[in-house]
Amino acid sequence: MIIGVDIGGTKVAAGLVDSAGEITHKTRVPMTPARDAATGFAAVVNAVEAVFAASPEARGAVTGIGLCAPGPLDPKTGVVLNPPNVPCWRGFPLAAETRRVFGVPAKVDNDANAAGLAEHLWGAGKGCADLFYATLGTGIGAGIILNGRIHHGRTGSAAEGGHVTIDYRGPRCACGKYGCIEALAAGPAIALRAQAKGASRMSELAGAVDQIRAEHVGQAFAEGDAVARQVLEETAFMLTVWLGNVVDLLEPETIVVGGGMSKMMQPFFPDISKNLPKWSINQRSNEIAIVLARYGPDAGIAGAAALVG
Repeated sequence: MIIGVDIGGTKVAAGLVDSAGEITHKTRVPMTPARDAATGFAAVVNAVEAVFAASPEARGAVTGIGLCAPGPLDPKTGVVLNPPNVPCWRGFPLAAETRRVFGVPAKVDNDANAAGLAEHLWGAGKGCADLFYATLGTGIGAGIILNGRIHHGRTGSAAEGGHVTIDYRGPRCACGKYGCIEALAAGPAIALRAQAKGASRMSELAGAVDQIRAEHVGQAFAEGDAVARQVLEETAFMLTVWLGNVVDLLEPETIVVGGGMSKMMQPFFPDISKNLPKWSINQRSNEIAIVLARYGPDAGIAGAAALVG
């Protein structure tokens, strides 16, 4: 048994994970990111202890604790470097502190890398040695699995797939670059395009005082709204261009799509697959499966567990 811990700016979620990737005894506690490092780590300890309280027999059976933490971080040393969402940790040795307190191996990585590994071990990409994991939501992230292992790059900063430029004349991304796929196809960009079209149904769903959000576009699309379909077709086109570049670089066996927008974009997976050869020099690129991730909101827990699985 393994414990997976998913650390965010407002919460710490933890769960017990078995050898088949099944999650049991999940828990969630508040995170206090703006106080001191010890207080922040106390939330991690509390979450793990809550799992043990729910399953007392696990205390002697757990073989490791994996942790998904906000970056930037160093996965080789398990040190959280300078995360804007958890300002209490600056150069914090999260893996070492976890080992010290609980006496079992501990590993740390970012959420997309870890989630990709979980999908390789237990999920939609099980059995695939080479896998590309894309997470679609408020941002766009990526994890690269090569020969069954996370590809970290020289300094641990590889797989920033959301910041691959597909249009250098495009809008400026929060990262400072222009035309990143994140700036063009993540949730906020979808909402902006819908807002610009003056979409009445999506405005109705948003309410009189609220702005359109990506989930309103998805809901309107599910109801058959033509403008919402157009917005999502544009999004699918941009994702196709992006994934064509991914295929040319990596040629993975499978592309696994997770994140909060993944189900909204799932109806467009066949079109993305069909059109990949237009945006890749690999004319067999449409043979690469594009599939929905197994783990939804529990991707962080499963991914963290996969680090020591």
